[in-house]
Amino acid sequence: QVQLVESGGGSVQAGGSLRLSCAASGRTFSSYAMGWFRQAPGKEREFVAVISWSGGMTLYADSVKGRFTISRDNAKNTVYLQMGRLKPEDTAVYYCAVDSSGRVDYDEIWYDYWGQGTQVTVSS
Repeated sequence: QVQLVESGGGSVQAGGSLRLSCAASGRTFSSYAMGWFRQAPGKEREFVAVISWSGGMTLYADSVKGRFTISRDNAKNTVYLQMGRLKPEDTAVYYCAVDSSGRVDYDEIWYDYWGQGTQVTVSS
């Protein structure tokens, strides 16, 4: 019903940057929040960032605050995650997700649709 297609992952050196993109398609909806989560090997999936439908409200995990920026382009149904000053600890599979209720929340339980994930690897 809703498909989320991620792109932009890859391998970078510590201190570098990447921009992840996630485009939603398959249906028309509005007033939904879009977020990013990540999961490193052997660890639980964790919240990274979320942005409200209007873009006026954002939340970030403490571990990425000041380094990552989430944004969205509703005309393209796309959310972005600009990642800067990357660290090896940022290495993970990154997932985008949609909260169709429009809730801006760090808990993954509220998210209805998920992308397939894209690998980000940061080497020191």
